[in-house]
Amino acid sequence: KAGYIPSREIATVVFLAQATQKPVLIEGPAGVGKTELAKAVARSLDRELIRLQCYEGLDEAKALYEWEYAKQLLYTQMVKDKINDIIGTTATLTEAVDHIAAQEDAFFSDRFIQPRPLLQAISSEKPVVLLLDEVDKSDPEFEAFLLELLSDFQVSIPELGTRKAIRIPFVLLTSNNYRDMSDALKRRCVHLYIDYPARDTEIAIVRLKIPDIEEKLCSTLVDAIRKIRTLDLKKSPSISETLDWAQSLLALQIHELSPEVVSETLNVICKYQSDLEKVRKNIDRVVI
Repeated sequence: KAGYIPSREIATVVFLAQATQKPVLIEGPAGVGKTELAKAVARSLDRELIRLQCYEGLDEAKALYEWEYAKQLLYTQMVKDKINDIIGTTATLTEAVDHIAAQEDAFFSDRFIQPRPLLQAISSEKPVVLLLDEVDKSDPEFEAFLLELLSDFQVSIPELGTRKAIRIPFVLLTSNNYRDMSDALKRRCVHLYIDYPARDTEIAIVRLKIPDIEEKLCSTLVDAIRKIRTLDLKKSPSISETLDWAQSLLALQIHELSPEVVSETLNVICKYQSDLEKVRKNIDRVVI
């Protein structure tokens, strides 16, 4: 149903995280299926997936909410006469400001707030899956902000107060180890490390995602990928590259791997020229 083949460890961690309502911190090399696991969890639970892509410089405004200032200004112009009535009886500037301040809740309300992924997740009336993707790329300051959300499933909005989750979301965080996550964040999460899959699992994944591939080609392709990963490359091919390569061979109507075929299609799996050259130098080790 979910289109994902988990190991027993992955399945156990996901089950325990759901049972204890704790977030899952998923670490591992890029492309091993961390984001895909979050999508599979959402599909299996029949929940909406809300995704926040993290990056350096991400702040609360982009992750939590923003005020629709243009809309506020438009409404101000539309009710200008009413504002004049409110301050019309005041004698001083201070009194006028006090009268306007008494009405500020009208302009700082849910009507003018633009929810971002974090606020969407805790405001949803239905349970959702919240994915904080590549959280290791965010700044430590943003990570500190996340602690309130992950510990109490609530966030603070100065103008509106504290918002608690209507339904606690299933939270998954992914990390490519761009930087170490804090101990405080790790304490709040169930930890899961996803590495490159075992041979049989990787073959099963290829067969699931690309059912038209021939069985023999699938096996030799996975064996070749696993040998390429032993070459100490700048970026070893991940599962996503395995699938891209299988799809490419299928498009070329290739039925059998040969050194020539591997050499001609390496651009699909090698992302650096130095890696491509290293694989070509060791082509006889890759395809026997």
